[in-house]
Amino acid sequence: MVPANLTLRGSNYLTFAQQVTSPNQLIFPITAQVNSQDHLTIGGCDVIELVQNFGSPLYILDEETLRLASRQYRDSLLRFYPGKSQVIYASKAWSSLAICAIIASEGIGFDVVSGGELYTTLMALETIGLKDKAYSLIYFHGNNKSLDELSYAIENHCTIIVDNWWELEALESLAQEPVKIMLRLTPGIECHTHEYIRTGSLDSKFGFDPNQFEQLFSYVSQHKKLNCVGLHAHIGSQIFEKEPHQDLTSVLAKSLQSAKEHGLEIDTLNIGGGLGIRYTESDDPPSIVEWVEAVSKAMVDACTLAGIALPKLMIEPGRSLIATACVTAYTVGSSKEIPGIRNYIAVDGGMSDNPRPITYQSLYRVVLANGMSENAQFKVTIAGKHCESGDILIKDATLPETSSGDILVVPATGAYNSSMSSNYNRLPRPAAVLVNQGEANLIVKRETYLDLVKQDVLPERLSNHQS
Repeated sequence: MVPANLTLRGSNYLTFAQQVTSPNQLIFPITAQVNSQDHLTIGGCDVIELVQNFGSPLYILDEETLRLASRQYRDSLLRFYPGKSQVIYASKAWSSLAICAIIASEGIGFDVVSGGELYTTLMALETIGLKDKAYSLIYFHGNNKSLDELSYAIENHCTIIVDNWWELEALESLAQEPVKIMLRLTPGIECHTHEYIRTGSLDSKFGFDPNQFEQLFSYVSQHKKLNCVGLHAHIGSQIFEKEPHQDLTSVLAKSLQSAKEHGLEIDTLNIGGGLGIRYTESDDPPSIVEWVEAVSKAMVDACTLAGIALPKLMIEPGRSLIATACVTAYTVGSSKEIPGIRNYIAVDGGMSDNPRPITYQSLYRVVLANGMSENAQFKVTIAGKHCESGDILIKDATLPETSSGDILVVPATGAYNSSMSSNYNRLPRPAAVLVNQGEANLIVKRETYLDLVKQDVLPERLSNHQS
């Protein structure tokens, strides 16, 4: 059987060496294969059978790929960084009970950005017997946390990543005893990525600006309810360069030195995440191991230059930890040929289950899951079913001849697909299954029409309306 990460007959996919095991450098999950029926399989499960059993669109999450990425981050930090370290999963990429349980079982903590993400994480940790460790596992982010969310985080002993002056003052009012915080700094570092996902530049809604650092450290040092344990910065996501994160270590080390001069007993530096993944053949991100080695060495060098002891180093991968672990399966419906212009193939999903193409102009690849080695010779555009002209999943894809009922699979959909999904046009959100060694388990139920209206309220005066 031919691994789907290798070249398939008639396709344009690059040939990947079998020793390439960094998930973020692959397009498909590491378990992807083609079986004797010429069907794509993930985690030992035939994708066509999964669609028959669970319907489509369908998110298919490969447990082995997710665990491998988690372990590579965790083990690489232990290998390359001589001080204490911790990997934190940026759960905004995809938050669910099953995903949180898997991540926690690998010794990885959580970056949450809302009360809902915090609730999901706490429920998962409680289910697997780790809720008592939430104090050291959960970090609450966000530029506009509500008072209720701050209270919820305090109640559950989370570390709060403070983003602005309002939040500092709010914590002072809410806290009955010292609350663990980290300070989010805007480092002023540019990186080559989409402007919507670039967060480290000076023109950003996140964090304290450099001209506020001294005032900030002075303020926090004078308010004993604010137990500041670390500094945090994040420069963006889907980054292929190592240099911006290496530069970031220098900014944080100098800031740590300044904070200590103000009497703050800070022992942790969090450099965020942002390592990119391979969505298409032209993408060339560094491996997880390479990236961790580079930032670890840069942190050691920066602290040596600043003359400070090594802090606990924290990193927050999201996309590069989970994106490649998931594919999305669709069923082909209608088609439309515009001679000399374009051929459209429509699927049963689109911008409601993957808003990234219409939001970020993101590029993806696609395969015919029920004909993996058929000759891919037709240029088509994969359209979604929504009443929106911009609902295009992939423009100018190359596929074999397809018919209604065929199954198309789009890889690398584990990050920001399910988490950004919507009910646009009142479409129910897709189901998600976890696959591992031939077993498929439902981890997110498909929404029903009843789910679409269960929060709706019809005033009595309207229901009793008479013509």
